[in-house]
Amino acid sequence: MRALVTVASKHGATAEIGESLAQRLRERGVDVEVLPPEVVGSAAGYDAVIIGSAVYAGHWMKSATEFVQRQADTLRDRAVWLFSSGPLGEPPVPAGDAVEVDGLVRQVSAVGHRVFSGALERAQLGFGERAIVGLVRAPYGDFREWDAIDSWADEIAEMIATPATAH
Repeated sequence: MRALVTVASKHGATAEIGESLAQRLRERGVDVEVLPPEVVGSAAGYDAVIIGSAVYAGHWMKSATEFVQRQADTLRDRAVWLFSSGPLGEPPVPAGDAVEVDGLVRQVSAVGHRVFSGALERAQLGFGERAIVGLVRAPYGDFREWDAIDSWADEIAEMIATPATAH
């Protein structure tokens, strides 16, 4: 089984989630390649694809949505999972999915979508980003739940190991 993990990440926290998913899948015997969405030529060489994006102002990053749109025909013939990273704090804010997610799930007949809490480090932000964070009162810190991420990777590994799950 060959899988692609492709993640749009602005400051690296979402990319780290993608790397963690890939590592866990490798531990479960899956051959995984990790590439940013803008450099993937085609998803045709993969049996399964996991697409993730950081969420900013309620939206997926452009490179991730463009990847899905560009590869939609190919992705519909594969097992596809989507994940979003972005809610911060406890309880996570904002609640709910990114605006595009329902449409993207339908567009590629995705097996599922997960939302993982993200991380926000003040030192990585520019002046404008810090101003927005202050306006919406988003908390700084790392809120990623690594056990939940590992558990989801285990679920995916089990599903792609079962031929009936593949598209």
